[in-house]
Amino acid sequence: MKKTYVLDTNVLLHDPLSLFQFEEHDVVIPAIVLEELDGKKRNMDEVGRNARETSRVLDQLRTSGKLHDGVPLENGGRLFVEIGHEHQVDIPFDVMTNDNRILLVALKLMKQYEHDAGRKVVVVSKDILVRVKADAIGIDAEDYLTDHIVDTTDLYAGYREIEVDQSLIDEFYKVRQLPTTALTKQVLYPNSFVVLKSNVSKASALAVVDSLQPILRPLALDADHIWGIHPRNVQQRMALDLLLRDDIPFVTLLGKAGTGKTLLALAAGLSLVEDEQRYNKLVVARPVVPMGNDIGYLPGEMEEKLRPWMQPIYDNLEFLFNANSKDELGNILAGMKSIQLEALTYIRGRSMPDQFIIIDEAQNLTKHEIKTILTRVGENSKIVLVGDPYQIDHPYLDEYSNGLTYAVERFKGQNVFGHVQLVKGERSSLARLAADLL
Repeated sequence: MKKTYVLDTNVLLHDPLSLFQFEEHDVVIPAIVLEELDGKKRNMDEVGRNARETSRVLDQLRTSGKLHDGVPLENGGRLFVEIGHEHQVDIPFDVMTNDNRILLVALKLMKQYEHDAGRKVVVVSKDILVRVKADAIGIDAEDYLTDHIVDTTDLYAGYREIEVDQSLIDEFYKVRQLPTTALTKQVLYPNSFVVLKSNVSKASALAVVDSLQPILRPLALDADHIWGIHPRNVQQRMALDLLLRDDIPFVTLLGKAGTGKTLLALAAGLSLVEDEQRYNKLVVARPVVPMGNDIGYLPGEMEEKLRPWMQPIYDNLEFLFNANSKDELGNILAGMKSIQLEALTYIRGRSMPDQFIIIDEAQNLTKHEIKTILTRVGENSKIVLVGDPYQIDHPYLDEYSNGLTYAVERFKGQNVFGHVQLVKGERSSLARLAADLL
């Protein structure tokens, strides 16, 4: 069945190349969408960038013909900019908002194709209420799912539990290695972890897949504590191993609130920068949600402007330094020139060599923003992305399409990459229960 997809503005602001993702079907852009794109194009953030990129794509397509008459797309469909009013229909909403104008275009097209049984009109929007209103007035509506990476239930966890014969566990402890072919026919990615569990006793062993050969070996750094932080569960031990290894320049840590991912990353960074001096600087950054929003409207100097956004980082640093007040922590940081806290707004165009970089709340970044950040990493630097894909504040992202999930899925299997999904909350019993129940 031939379909006509009517795109909401937020789809184009989310993915400027979405025009080409509807196979052989037609794509319609209502005129009001162009007006909304025009209003966003001057924004100096990801939304503005996507508005400008969409404009360039439409301008290029314009060379193939008149957009209101329809121009061919490379996949066999056609693109139309809908400006006609020849099929006036009523819409059961009192206020003619921009969203309702988009729905009106869909209704006009349905009226136009009412005698064509082989034609279906579908509104595509990332706005839930637009989809609800469309359904209420009899219009088929869909979310834009083309850029969804993976169902979070299938998201790469970075470790696997495998039940084995007791003899394999004994051999691992004796020889301190084990071929992966002795365990499973399934793929075990480099730098991933395996928890070996005996099939006859409570014996177990924690191993990591070597990055260069198909063997399991003990953790390179069996850290008992670092900067006063003791790993409280097996996933935290895995995370510390990845954070402290020199041969893994890219690490991602996922987990619910209270699993300790940010605290572990900060403790490892402080140890490697201050104690071992493997890196010249510890850089900690968080997106001002959404990334790129100007913080200039906040009063005060740059540090004062950043304080509200960076407060969770300050809270963790106060714990690590055992500081009793904001002033005490400020004096400590002032004396340690190697620690830098900043927003991600100004990272584009920079080069960052010899630094330990922590990006907190990375689930609020788009795929393009993750690429921008990772391409800033210089020689002898290490970058750690930390976040919870279930707590997203960005209006156009979800747990399936955010940049953090995208990075995990694209980098798994690479020798320079390590990942752990932390599952057990350690902040407090109340916090753990709230994360599970709420």
